[in-house]
Amino acid sequence: MINFKIIRWKNLLSTGNQFTEVQLDKSPTTLILGKNGSGKSTILDALCFGLFGKPFRRINKTQLVNAINNGGLLVEVEFELGNKNYKIRRGIKKNIFEIFVDGNRLDQVARSTDQQEYLEKTILKLTYKSFTQIVILGSSSFVPFMQLKPIDRRTIIEDLLDIQIFSVMNTLLKNKISENKEDGISIEIERKLVSGNIETSNELIENLNKTKTNQIQKNNQDIIKNETERDRLKDIIDNLSNTTSKDKSTKILEELRGFQTNIERKMLVSEGEIEFYEQNDICSTCHQDLKEDHKTKMITEHHASLHERSAALLKLGNKIHETEEQLNDVRKIQTIITAHQNQIQSIFGYITKLKEQITEIGKRDGDIDQKIEKLKALESDLKLCIQEQEKISIQKQLYETAFILLKDGGIKTRIIKQYLPIMNKLINKYLASMDFFVSFNLDEKFEEIIKSRHRDEFTYDSFSEGEKMRIDLALLFTWRTIAKMKNSVNTNLLILDEVFDSSLDVDGTEEFLKILNKLTGKQNVFIISHKGDVLYDKFDNVIKFSKEKNFSKII
Repeated sequence: MINFKIIRWKNLLSTGNQFTEVQLDKSPTTLILGKNGSGKSTILDALCFGLFGKPFRRINKTQLVNAINNGGLLVEVEFELGNKNYKIRRGIKKNIFEIFVDGNRLDQVARSTDQQEYLEKTILKLTYKSFTQIVILGSSSFVPFMQLKPIDRRTIIEDLLDIQIFSVMNTLLKNKISENKEDGISIEIERKLVSGNIETSNELIENLNKTKTNQIQKNNQDIIKNETERDRLKDIIDNLSNTTSKDKSTKILEELRGFQTNIERKMLVSEGEIEFYEQNDICSTCHQDLKEDHKTKMITEHHASLHERSAALLKLGNKIHETEEQLNDVRKIQTIITAHQNQIQSIFGYITKLKEQITEIGKRDGDIDQKIEKLKALESDLKLCIQEQEKISIQKQLYETAFILLKDGGIKTRIIKQYLPIMNKLINKYLASMDFFVSFNLDEKFEEIIKSRHRDEFTYDSFSEGEKMRIDLALLFTWRTIAKMKNSVNTNLLILDEVFDSSLDVDGTEEFLKILNKLTGKQNVFIISHKGDVLYDKFDNVIKFSKEKNFSKII
C-alpha cells in the first residue's frame, strides 16, 4: 500500500517562497476551504506535478512557476511503500527531479524520462491516468472514466488489474520468435557442415584402402572439394556476421521464470480469496453479509482458476526444466561463427595434410584407425546438431503457444472477464447507496449498458449532471476497491475537488458522506469545497486557504 504522508510546495502558482505543507495521513477526513483563487486546489497540481511531472489542471508547465518570484518552484512528496520511505523532489528554475529511498538519492545517471518510467512502473505502479481515476475526482480538467474512449478505459482497467505486463511480454516474445528462426537457420547450416565432413571422412577411409594411385587421385579430388568447402564456409561466416546476434538465448529461461512467478502470484491471490470466503461471512469492504450462494460461486470460480493455473504451472515447470538443460547447448549457437572459423582452419590443415600425403603416399599407408576415430567424433557432433534442432523446434512451439496466450484476446481478456462481474456489482452497490437505482453494467468493450427499473435503456450522457456525478463517484470507489483487491494500486489518499459545490445536491451530499464513513482501512479523504458553513463540522480536520498580498497560504 502506498501511504502518502506529506506534500509541500513553494513558488507554485500563487504560492510564495515559503513552503506550504500538508500532512496527508493526519486525519481520516479533511475539509479544504477557501474562496475562489485562494489556492485551495493547488494541492492537486502540486501532487500530480511532484509524482508525474505535469499538473492536474490544464496548465502549461512554464505557467506553474509563480509569476512574481519567477523561479524556485519546488514540490516534495513523501510516502511509505512496504518497509521503505520515499521522497520525490521535482522543481522548475532550477530543474530538479530526485528520488530518495530511505534518505539515499537514487543514481541519476539515467535520463529523466527513464527515471520517470522507473518511478511509475517499479515504485508507484501507477500512470497519470490511473492516478487521476482512483485518487482524484475533480471538477476542472478531470476527465471521468465514462468520458474516456474505450481504448483508454481498457488501459485504466489493465493498470488496475496489473496485467499490462502481458503486453510488454508479448512484444518481447515477438523478438524471441525472430531469434528462434535465426537459431534454426544457424543450426541447420551447422548440421549440413558436419554431415559434409562425415561424408568426406568416409570417403577418405575408403580411399586409404585402395591402391596408392587411386589414393593420390582421390586426395587431389578431396583437396579441390575441401577448398570449395572452405570458400563456402567463408561465405557462411560473412552471412552469419551480419545476421547473428549474441547473448539472446540466455533471456529465454528468465522469461519462462517470469511466466512462472506471475502464475504463482495469481494462484496466491486466488488462494487468499478462497480462504476469505471460507472463513468470513461479512464483506471486509462494505461490512454487508455475504450470501452463501455468492460465497460458493466465488470459491468455485477460484478453485477452477487454481486448477487451470496449476496445470499451466506444471507444464511451465517442465518447460523450465527442459530449458535449463538446453541452455548450455543454446549458448553454443552464439559461438557458431568461431566454430566455423575453426572449421576453416581445420580444412586448411587438412588440405595441407592431403598434399603431404601425396608426397609420402609411396612411403607409408594412411592411419585408418585415426581416421575412424575422427569419423566417430564427427558423428557425435552430428547427433548434437540434430538434438539442438529438436530443442529449437520445441522452443518454437512454446513461443507460438505463449504468443497466442499473450495477445489481447488471450490471458488479459480472460482476467478482465473474471473481474467484470465484480466491477459491475460494486458499481451498482455504490449507486444504490446514493439512492440511484439503475442497473449499470460495463461490457467487455467497457461500454455502458444502463437500464431503469422498468428496463428502459439509457446512456451516461442522457443523465443530469448530478446523476453523472453519482456515476463518477461510484466508479471511483469501485476502482479503488478493485485496486485494493488486486493489491496492485492501493493507497490511503482520496481527494475530491468541489464535488459538493455544483451538481451534487443536499440529499446527494448526505448520502455521499455516508459512503465516506463506510470506507475502511487507512483512508485519508480530502474534500475541497466552498461550502464551509454546511460541511465544517462534518470532518475530522479543516484546512483553510486564503490569499494575502497576492500569495496563497494556509491560515
